[in-house]
Amino acid sequence: MVEEKAPKRVTTRSLQRRRDTGDSISMLTAYDFPTARLLDQAGIDVLLVGDSLAMVVQGHETTLPVTMDQMIYHAEMVGRATSRAMVVVDLPFPDGQLEVERSIRCGARVLKETRCHAVKLEGGAEQASRIEAMVTAGIPVMAHVGLRPQNVFVQGGYQVQRDEAALVKDAVAAEQAGAFAVLIECVPESVAEAIHAAVSVPTIGIGAGRATTGQVLVTHDLIGLTSGYTPKFVRTYASVGETIRDAASSFHQAVRDGSFPGPEETFD
Repeated sequence: MVEEKAPKRVTTRSLQRRRDTGDSISMLTAYDFPTARLLDQAGIDVLLVGDSLAMVVQGHETTLPVTMDQMIYHAEMVGRATSRAMVVVDLPFPDGQLEVERSIRCGARVLKETRCHAVKLEGGAEQASRIEAMVTAGIPVMAHVGLRPQNVFVQGGYQVQRDEAALVKDAVAAEQAGAFAVLIECVPESVAEAIHAAVSVPTIGIGAGRATTGQVLVTHDLIGLTSGYTPKFVRTYASVGETIRDAASSFHQAVRDGSFPGPEETFD
């Protein structure tokens, strides 16, 4: 009997090879063990334990309320579930904005307390010294430019970001500081193309068109498990929300009419 080999883990180096060879990268969010295990088995390259959990799991209006302890709690579950995917964890607000030492400590917690492999940090040029310090400390960093949800009140809402010169500057500064990849959120396709051309590291787009190395979506949007609003850049591949509601309704009715449990669900 031939023993199956464990799948090879996706790393910063293998992602860079994807960029260099023109191969694409798939990335989805995950916040719990069973979802992360399924996404890993599906072959998704990178899982993001995003601070978006504040909105899609906790029900908040922004990503701001989620705490570092909560991020660690969810990241530990996701890290345990994967054998192939690289797992990246968001640094939540304000741990990515206060003193650099605090960010290093939070990044170190991710590597020490979970089985995850890197952090994502919102910001570009103004975050260069923080990115450099974290990478120097041994913490891989994915930068995040364009629409930055932690900056929602400064940016005046969730709007498409169009300042090409500033966004290219942000991405270049992040790469020069040591970021292994740049996530680009909610920009015109032409701007994403300019950013991609200006850096040599992998670029991951969300609402950034087709020019990037890879694409990321929030899994809840992908599978139709949302509170109702679906962004323009999302393609929904399933209607899990409807399936759950229908299943719960059928259970409720079966309990009410006495058909559950039946003989097959009852011990003698």
